[in-house]
Amino acid sequence: MRSGGMSESQSIFNQKFSRRFFSLSLAFGGMAAHHSLANADDKVENANDHPLKPAIRHAQVCLDKINAIPGYECTFSKKEVVGNELVSQTMKMKVRHEPFSVYMFFLEPAKGREVIFVTGRNDNKLQVHETGLASLIGTLSLAPEDSRVMAENRYPITRAGLANMAQTVITQWQAECQFGETDVKYFEDAKVGDYKCRVIESSHPQPRKQFPYHMTRLWIEEKSGMAVRVQQFGFPKKKDTKPPVVEDYAFTAIKPEVRLTDRDFDTSNPGYNY
Repeated sequence: MRSGGMSESQSIFNQKFSRRFFSLSLAFGGMAAHHSLANADDKVENANDHPLKPAIRHAQVCLDKINAIPGYECTFSKKEVVGNELVSQTMKMKVRHEPFSVYMFFLEPAKGREVIFVTGRNDNKLQVHETGLASLIGTLSLAPEDSRVMAENRYPITRAGLANMAQTVITQWQAECQFGETDVKYFEDAKVGDYKCRVIESSHPQPRKQFPYHMTRLWIEEKSGMAVRVQQFGFPKKKDTKPPVVEDYAFTAIKPEVRLTDRDFDTSNPGYNY
């Protein structure tokens, strides 16, 4: 499932998050000391009272709003750990929901690379066009989970887009709400690019097998009500250190009013460089 760096306003907001997080983590640490490992793994007796339940409802509203539009154009920026490296990419994207279709034009790195995927076409394979000398070999037809593709991606293209991003967080929170040791907070006046957002932040004080991430942030754009950014942080390796970024996916310049057709996902499109 990134223009590369964060805006100044995003950076300032993240610094505020960091300061607030560490004060909270000290409190969590004191609480965790009074719980045994057995209790930490016990499921919550009444999941309906779990603090993640309202967060899930908010996220579901976001997903419904996204699914209500047939498609969109946007700029997609991502930072994600692949192997042992933090990979950053930015691209222009077109996404159509039915049939699920994606067109990508890379801005950085590999500027000019194009990727097309359409469910049920081209043997369900990506059509990849590189730039420079690599373009001489022509269009590559690759499976979504081909090792060459996954060498710089955590997820296959079949999980790209706003709807998949929101659904992934919902699925994660639904699984986590079976357990305790979860704190949920809400923040106002955050920004992603020019978007004014509300943020839902869930966190867990201690690494547990049932928690894939230490902290999750879902950014909801106030005007459209759509989720436009997700951040996932790992558990700090040392006390009083910042949690490492594992995933950071942001969508900006979203144009839901566009009418996308088969031509937008066709290698013969004269506007493309296939």
